[in-house]
Amino acid sequence: MRIGRHASPTQCILAGLIGCSLLLWLYWINPATAGSATWSKQLPVVRTVYFPATGHHLSNRVGFLDFWRVNGQLHTFGMPISEELVIDGRIVQYFERARFEYHPEYAGTPQQVQLGLIGREWLARQPTIPPPATDTAIGAFFPETGYTLRGEFLEFWERHGGLPVFGFPLSEERDENGTLVQYFERARFLYRPESLAPFFRQQQAIYGLDLDSLFEVQIDDLGLQIATLHGINTAPVARLPGAVDWSPGLWSRRIEVDLARQYLFAYEDNLLVFSAPVATGRDGFNTPRGDFTIYYRLPQQTMSGCLGGECWYVPNVPWVQYVAGGVALHGTYWHNAHGSGVRMSHGCINLRIDDAQWLYEWADLGVPVKIY
Repeated sequence: MRIGRHASPTQCILAGLIGCSLLLWLYWINPATAGSATWSKQLPVVRTVYFPATGHHLSNRVGFLDFWRVNGQLHTFGMPISEELVIDGRIVQYFERARFEYHPEYAGTPQQVQLGLIGREWLARQPTIPPPATDTAIGAFFPETGYTLRGEFLEFWERHGGLPVFGFPLSEERDENGTLVQYFERARFLYRPESLAPFFRQQQAIYGLDLDSLFEVQIDDLGLQIATLHGINTAPVARLPGAVDWSPGLWSRRIEVDLARQYLFAYEDNLLVFSAPVATGRDGFNTPRGDFTIYYRLPQQTMSGCLGGECWYVPNVPWVQYVAGGVALHGTYWHNAHGSGVRMSHGCINLRIDDAQWLYEWADLGVPVKIY
């Protein structure tokens, strides 16, 4: 199936019909435009959001919006760069870093929304990729394609979606114009070591730990490049009636911290959109249980104090969000015990640096935090 070719007149008509359906749904979302017609009450409620930066909508009519929300959002996929299209009989939508495809044969299952093989499409147009490495002892070897994942790329792949989001590797790590890259069926990874601040790079060497910033491994904009190659119309469109600007604040956000499991969960309404391992307060400095809210936030802070006969001075603690007195969610660079069951802190909820940054960018003052 050639997803990326120009749409035929018939496909344009189908796309227009989809647009009409979208308007009907939007009328139901916005009662002011729906009038008092009783038939509108029979229409499903479907949230549609708008991205002013690219001038495109994202809807949940076939599940694209929820798929985007639970699989990394902006960090993984970027913004939509097209409207929903019907190409070769399938509903698709292009994003900066991906192409979403609706598979009605899997409706109601996790496979309902799948990602297009844009990595394969890109490589088909490029010079020959070097053969697989002969040394497969270090890393994760994939016999399906004959390539190996290692180091930062392997860690990122495992933590941010694995096979369903990125697919199998289609190359080894390789240098392209001074940047380390690796190709996958659905993505291309770029390694940006400069995104980890020099202080944390220094601490990494001191403690012998693997520290990561949120943007140390980046996903390239293959979605945009493939859309351009196939002549997809990415021009902005007018906002549809009832569509609101996307923001995490459109949903009721909340954070839950499970002390027994040493794990944190972030929800938009009842949709789990993020989870991460944590390390909480050790005995004598136990993390308090209860219902709290984020009341103060700092991107970085030096923490110092004395309690229970102990004193500490910790500079440059990243992505700090206070929830109860001196207890905060924050990143750590001095241990990697997150999720291990080893409680390390003086009461705070310790996260990996990249997880703490994701949560900081997603959350806001007043977001509820339940610790149990």
